[in-house]
Amino acid sequence: MSYVGRFAPTPSGPLHFGSLVAALASYLDARANNGRWLVRIEDLDPPRTATGSIDAIFSCLDAFGLHWDGTPIFQSQRQTAYQEALEQLRSKGLIYPCSCSRAQFSANPAYICQCLTHPPHQNDVAMRVTLPSQCITVDDAIIGSQTQNLAHDVGDFVVQRKDSLYAYQLAVVVDDAEQNISHIIRGSDLYEQTPRQVWLQRCLNYQQPSYGHLPIITNSQGQKLSKQNLAEPLNLTQAPALLSEALERLGHASPCGLRLAPVEEQLTWAVAHWDINTVPKYMQDPIAFV
Repeated sequence: MSYVGRFAPTPSGPLHFGSLVAALASYLDARANNGRWLVRIEDLDPPRTATGSIDAIFSCLDAFGLHWDGTPIFQSQRQTAYQEALEQLRSKGLIYPCSCSRAQFSANPAYICQCLTHPPHQNDVAMRVTLPSQCITVDDAIIGSQTQNLAHDVGDFVVQRKDSLYAYQLAVVVDDAEQNISHIIRGSDLYEQTPRQVWLQRCLNYQQPSYGHLPIITNSQGQKLSKQNLAEPLNLTQAPALLSEALERLGHASPCGLRLAPVEEQLTWAVAHWDINTVPKYMQDPIAFV
């Protein structure tokens, strides 16, 4: 199988340093393996798309020399594909309507949904995938393998929300299959969700990609760098210094003479020296850019 990697940001705001680390790692792994590197905009939830953020993401990647192959795709334009996948699951008897709310589950850890055996009558329902008591093991190139019994550890999860928007778990699986993604390098905040995606891949007869989950970049309070935690946008005028810092965080500190070199020179060196086995499993220190 030829290597195809991807970077799939949510356009809820500008990219921050954690985004740069994830984009850089997936880019380097693709280029070091003579592969293609694609960009997908995960604008699945229109109200969360910040004005101007999509153009800002493209400009930011370009400023750091992270040039993608092909034409980016947008989840907001992929509704037909998600519906077709949902219908496949329905035809196999793998999904069911559910009227339960998040509040019901969060308020009572012992809450058990009865919608599978007692289908709701109202129209505003979510669609959940029904799970067997079966263990899913996923090997990870960075963190190591994990095994989940989805029925016991996760429970039936939503693939279409009550507002008719398709859930991330379904959309990402359909898009990865459509783009022939062979390798996924992303943050470890998604590590525990991977078995759910592998299960959907099996249900839909998709090829399973290889996975590698990067350690999370945190701020001085130990919080994951994120737009929700008000992470500072990347300063494009500091691109060489920030790229050098990102490489160091990935266990690939560049030689002193390259620390402030143009991003193209740093990337050339990094592609030639990339080794995913050198990426640390955990970040030792918080980031100082916030």
